[in-house]
Amino acid sequence: MARTSGSCARPPGAEALDLLERLSLRNQPVALIAADQRMPMMTGIEMLAGARVHAASAKFLLLTAYADTEVAIRAINDIGLDYYLLKPRDPPEDRLYPVIDDLLADWRAENPESTVAVRVVGHRWSEGAHELRQFLTRNHVPYKWLDVEVDPEGERLRSAAGVDPSDLPLVLVPDSDPLVSPHPLDVARALGLRTTAQQQVYDVCIVGAGPAGLAAAVYAASEGLSTVIVEREAAGGQAGQSAAIENYLGFPRGLSGADLTHRALAQVTRFGAELVLAREVTGLETRGPARAVLYEEAGETAAIEARSVIVATGVSYRRLAADGVDALTGRGVYYGADATEAAQCNGDDVYLVGAANSAGRAALNLAKHAKRVVLLVRGPSIEATMSQYLVDRITSAPTIEVRTSSEVAAVGGAGHLECLTIADRITGAVEVVYASWLFVFIGAEPRTDWLGEAVRRDGHGFVVTGPDVREGWPLERAPYSLETSVPGGLRRR
Repeated sequence: MARTSGSCARPPGAEALDLLERLSLRNQPVALIAADQRMPMMTGIEMLAGARVHAASAKFLLLTAYADTEVAIRAINDIGLDYYLLKPRDPPEDRLYPVIDDLLADWRAENPESTVAVRVVGHRWSEGAHELRQFLTRNHVPYKWLDVEVDPEGERLRSAAGVDPSDLPLVLVPDSDPLVSPHPLDVARALGLRTTAQQQVYDVCIVGAGPAGLAAAVYAASEGLSTVIVEREAAGGQAGQSAAIENYLGFPRGLSGADLTHRALAQVTRFGAELVLAREVTGLETRGPARAVLYEEAGETAAIEARSVIVATGVSYRRLAADGVDALTGRGVYYGADATEAAQCNGDDVYLVGAANSAGRAALNLAKHAKRVVLLVRGPSIEATMSQYLVDRITSAPTIEVRTSSEVAAVGGAGHLECLTIADRITGAVEVVYASWLFVFIGAEPRTDWLGEAVRRDGHGFVVTGPDVREGWPLERAPYSLETSVPGGLRRR
């Protein structure tokens, strides 16, 4: 910022706002604005409030004294303050620079357009395009989506690549041949993401890169154990898809699942753990003192061996039992929701099934884009199954409608979702509504089939561990608290 002198000098806050206005006219994005709360003639919060007009996506950092802490906390809600930092900030290497680095990293993750290199060409109702876009989004790979039905550039690229519309999606990666209707594994390889393990044997192999798996990797690798994580989709698990996690300790403004995942991955990488992506684990074998985690490789079975295995595969979304759902999954019917789907719902009516916190957070996120969000709830209310802070926001949101004692009986459409049949669970009355979007959040089931017969599970598919492992336990000692029926090497987290 330019300095001025003399009695007629303008206050620094006003100069900053003028500069931001000029930058906005030039379409030059601003990533971070740091302001001192105690500036002459204008407080830092007043300056940042004005800055939001010209730099809507910028991260806000307020430098403040201890006496101003209360007003800084209020600014989190009032102006979207991202972080406040108490004076003094010495040494800056410890107290200032890491904060700025984190805020800039968050901004880059949320504003990827300036560095987009990957392009995905397809059409709105393509199941394959939906899967690939989810894969890229959840792995923090910036991409540009080109719909051949509405974007001339998308149609030009399809024609230039000589791809028939029925063979879409088309993925274009720099320095790589065009990928036609590729599997996520092919895209991962083209992007240089790690899809194979680097060692023959590890101390620890963790199956699943959700929050539990990532935490286990941090703890194992920080103790010097060679550690590898195997993940079939993307790090973060279902939590990684959440638009906003507001009750996570240490983040008063909340954070997105993608942000939480990004931070966790940085920590995992720092300690030297490996992440192997786009690998579907299919089985488990005991090979002497080692355990072998099996997966498919070019039509054959490959393995990663480790002295211990941690099962962190989490759960799969429970499927909606309604006529026509399976045929339209990925074509208007979706399990879970992330930024990819939310942005596409602009101006449309959206229906969402579920009454737990995940459904509530998704409804609030979708409401930012959709004309109307209808939350379909089987029970008489959402208060019994959803956190109160979400209930309060949903009931006060003008574009969200909650329909209780309701369920989806059937869906229909030619090639994509076009209508839903909604049944009243009390009166039995049915209603047909027209919509192109249905998101399902009706719970989940454990993903443990790959473990085989050696690992005991209960009637619901959950792994039995610790004191519950009795029958057939082969050792004289009792099993450890999270040890499975395969002693020594296999743990559940």
